[in-house]
Amino acid sequence: MLPSFLRTDQTASFWLSSWGKPKDGCVFCVNFDRNVSKWLGIIEGLSAVRPLQRLTIPAQSLNQPALDVGKIFSLADEQQHYLLRVLRMRSGDRFLAIFPDSTTWLAQIQPDLVSFELLEPQAIHSELPIGITLVLSLPKGSGFDDVVRQVTELGVTRIIPVISDRTVLKPSANRHDRWQRIAAEATEQSERSVTPIVEAPLGFDQYLKSLSISNPTGDPPPTPNSGGFDHHYLCWGRGDSLHLLAQLRQDSVSSVQNVTIAIGPEGGWTDGEVDRAIKAGFVTVSLGKRILRAITAPAAAMAIVGAFLEA
Repeated sequence: MLPSFLRTDQTASFWLSSWGKPKDGCVFCVNFDRNVSKWLGIIEGLSAVRPLQRLTIPAQSLNQPALDVGKIFSLADEQQHYLLRVLRMRSGDRFLAIFPDSTTWLAQIQPDLVSFELLEPQAIHSELPIGITLVLSLPKGSGFDDVVRQVTELGVTRIIPVISDRTVLKPSANRHDRWQRIAAEATEQSERSVTPIVEAPLGFDQYLKSLSISNPTGDPPPTPNSGGFDHHYLCWGRGDSLHLLAQLRQDSVSSVQNVTIAIGPEGGWTDGEVDRAIKAGFVTVSLGKRILRAITAPAAAMAIVGAFLEA
């Protein structure tokens, strides 16, 4: 449906009040009137095929656990504002609701304008065939906002911010909530069906200890990327490591469930961090012969993985 300022009846009234009725024998007026009608028809057609708006439904907004046809869910205040005030949607208008379980439903705004009804589940095929976890050392400033947005658009499923030896940023408590909101917005914009999970920041060594493949005993480490473990890669700008693309091909990562890629801060990982990561089962890889910024490397790594999996 056209917005109010482009509806045919109102547009016609506008032209008549502005230009007056076409005069008999006035070729310009007749042609002008025909052109207006033609363009209005084109605009109506474009409006009819416009993709449905997507809306991420956070877990805390769910007032009932089961998802089924006919179920009614409440809209949070910010969702009401976005749909009704920003997008000017009305009762009966439809949108796509993305739920925490990664399902997408066709939904319809109810007459009360504060709730929506589930109409039918949608089969959305926009995700990478395997999960991608990014372990990212926090860059300085607000650069991590852009990183979250970009890697979400490129298909990441989990983001783990870490504080490494060279990390400058010390994030405040509200940064985590902001990053999760950015991930939700980027999910809607990129027409994905899965909203990435952004974990709370933790120390890099603490993260390594949390891995199931970590080996704090000092025994010989497990063979990297084998024995049923998911693949773990550490991007390192020094040394003679294989390029990430070559390593993905060598490891045949299409057969695993998840790939984890760790990317360091400005200045890169310290030698000690690299050694501890290798001991925990990581394989060092390169992103090319050029040194990338900390806010550029995550997008580059995701683009390489996405191209490998989808080409």
